[in-house]
Amino acid sequence: MNHATCLYDIITINYSCRQVNFMYKILISTIIGGIIGWITNIIAIKMLFKPTKPFRIRALGLEIQGLLPKRRFEIAKVIGETIEEELIDFKEIFERIVDDENCLRIVNLVKSKVTQAINQKLPLLMPQILKNILIQYVEEQIEKESKKILEDLIENIYEKTSQDIKIGKIVEEKINMFDLAKIEEITLKIARKELKHIEMLGGVLGAIIGLLQGLILFLFI
Repeated sequence: MNHATCLYDIITINYSCRQVNFMYKILISTIIGGIIGWITNIIAIKMLFKPTKPFRIRALGLEIQGLLPKRRFEIAKVIGETIEEELIDFKEIFERIVDDENCLRIVNLVKSKVTQAINQKLPLLMPQILKNILIQYVEEQIEKESKKILEDLIENIYEKTSQDIKIGKIVEEKINMFDLAKIEEITLKIARKELKHIEMLGGVLGAIIGLLQGLILFLFI
């Protein structure tokens, strides 16, 4: 009886040790997976900006460079084209600037300047009633023709501006002139919270993968 009890105790202890050993292996696999996932995402985020200059590994035939430094000119071009084609319309800008209210201001300003010029240029001996008739006639003509004149002027300015000024090219040049270190600083400042979440998500996913690997190894190997 004692021998059977001892044998049972040995088997129980051995089984318990195996369970503890299994738990340790699962725990270690989970921790290692989490660390690997976390570090991998940190490196991936860093490689958005660094290295700024190409780093060559001749033995492997690889060239490593940060995504933004490597694709900087392509990104700038795409952003410039998108802004010019999708976001900014010169005609809409001119229409908003020269709306009915602004047109009325322009007409009133022109009438005021013309009236002032007539009063200054006409002879002093000329009767005021004639000056008033002349001023009234000129003002009526300005009001009558001003809308068409302004429309033609806006159209001409729009055509010339849209041909001579390329917003996309200006945006592209400005982005290319921007300091990469400053872009990195701004991006990290704005998206610091989201990037931390990405790092943590890498750790969580890595831990899950490590846990699954540990379970697979225990069950099938």
